[in-house]
Amino acid sequence: MEISNSLAIVTGGASGAGQATAKLLSSLGATVALFDIDESKMGYARDIEALPMVVDVTQADPVEKAFESLKKTCSYPLRIVVNCAGIAPPSRMTGKEGFKPLSFFEKVIQVNLIGTYNVMRVAAHYLSKQEKTRSEERGVIINTASIAAFDGQIGQTAYSASKAGIVGMTLPAARELAQFGIRVMTIAPGLLETPMLQGLPAEIREHLEQTTPFPKRFGKPEEFAKLVQSIVENPMLNGEVIRLDGALRMP
Repeated sequence: MEISNSLAIVTGGASGAGQATAKLLSSLGATVALFDIDESKMGYARDIEALPMVVDVTQADPVEKAFESLKKTCSYPLRIVVNCAGIAPPSRMTGKEGFKPLSFFEKVIQVNLIGTYNVMRVAAHYLSKQEKTRSEERGVIINTASIAAFDGQIGQTAYSASKAGIVGMTLPAARELAQFGIRVMTIAPGLLETPMLQGLPAEIREHLEQTTPFPKRFGKPEEFAKLVQSIVENPMLNGEVIRLDGALRMP
C-alpha cells in the first residue's frame, strides 16, 4: 500500500517511536495526525505539516470525535493507524510498605491495552468505509507491544500484562478485519532509545546494552519507524507480531 496521499494517525506522537514514525510517514508523502495528551511536545508538528490533536486514547468520546473531525477536514483517505501511546511505570505487587494499590495496575491496562483497543475499534470502522486501493486494501493498523509481553521482568507485571494483551489481539483482529481488506500488525520493540529509557543511570544502560546479542546498543526510534514503513508497504504482512530487539531475550 502506498504511503503518499494518505492520512496516517499516530498515537503517542509527541515523542519517541511515535514522533519518529510521524516524521517518516510525513516525509513519504502522508498527511499525519498526532494523537497525544501532551500538547507541549507536539510543537514539531508545524515542521512536518502534521495535525496535532490533544486526545486521551483511554476515553471513548474524544477518540470518536477526533476521527470524525479528520473525516470532515482531511482530503486524503485514512489508510494508516499506528498505536504508539503507552506508559511503562515499574512496580512490584508487594513490598515492605505492603501491597500495591489496584489502581496502579488498572492505570497501565487502561492506557496501554484499552487505549490501543479503543483507537483500533474506531479506526476499523472508518477504514472499512474507504475505497479499496489497487492492491485491494483499505488500510493497516499497527500496534505497539513489547518484548516484555514475552520476557517480562520483576516489577513489570502490569506492563507485561498490558503488552501481552496487545499481542493476543493481533491475530483475531486481523482475521475479523480481513473481510474489509484491513491488515493488523504488532511491533514488539526491545530496548528503544526513548524517554522511557533515557533517564536510566549510565551503568544500568551499559549493562542493558551489553545483553543485546547484536547490535550491542539500544534500538533507535527511527528503526521502529522504518519497520512501520515496511509493514505498510508489504501487503503480506498481516496478523503477526514482529520483535524489533536485536535478538535480545531478557533473562
